[in-house]
Amino acid sequence: MGLLDGRVALITGGSRGLGRALCAAMAREGAGVAFNYTRSDEDAAATLEAIRAHGVRGWSFKVSVSDKSGVADMVKALAAEAGAVDVLVNNAGVGQVVPLALMEEEDLDRMLDVHVRGAFLVSQAVLRGMIRRRYGRILNIGSLAGQKMMEAPVHYSAAKAALRGFTESLAKEVGRYGVTVNCLAPGVLESGVSGHLPPAKLKDYLAHCALGRVGTLAEVADFAAFLVSERNSYMNGATVVLDGGV
Repeated sequence: MGLLDGRVALITGGSRGLGRALCAAMAREGAGVAFNYTRSDEDAAATLEAIRAHGVRGWSFKVSVSDKSGVADMVKALAAEAGAVDVLVNNAGVGQVVPLALMEEEDLDRMLDVHVRGAFLVSQAVLRGMIRRRYGRILNIGSLAGQKMMEAPVHYSAAKAALRGFTESLAKEVGRYGVTVNCLAPGVLESGVSGHLPPAKLKDYLAHCALGRVGTLAEVADFAAFLVSERNSYMNGATVVLDGGV
């Protein structure tokens, strides 16, 4: 039996990178998996194939996490197809390397819209069903850049740090209903946002990492599947750093 047999999971930003790895890991553990995306239909089709290869149902929705009505429609459509959402992973994110002096307000707005407003809107949309059933798992994907003082874009670090406060406050609010909320903060990974790192910064990171390497998407996704499973029943409001020892 899988860790998530019979559950319905919704992964935001699931069409590629860590999002696709999360979808595949949850599907392998027995969950029916839905995800949203905003760009490539081809990437979304590949993620659906990765989900269904594990013999479970999969759904994709082309909608932005910062679109309130679109998110509501997605959750409603998913509920009609699969039932209420048991597991939500707020993974949708964007990356941009730019110094504060050259940053535009629009850059900050976009970063906060996707990482923070998106997590707020999707969590709000699924929570009513979780509270009614007195069961739910919410996992926010943060970053080492939101936990430690390190050289990273200011708006990205601020957005990821905000997810920690969001996690802790929401966990306190909904824990009484059997809903847990946690945050997973990976360090530098083999692809995704980490791909924006200049070679010199990557070399410096590896010099300070006890394991001396970047993390893999599979390592993060496998751990995430455990974090949202019933085997992890007492962790709530926690931020877990997965960085190889920096």
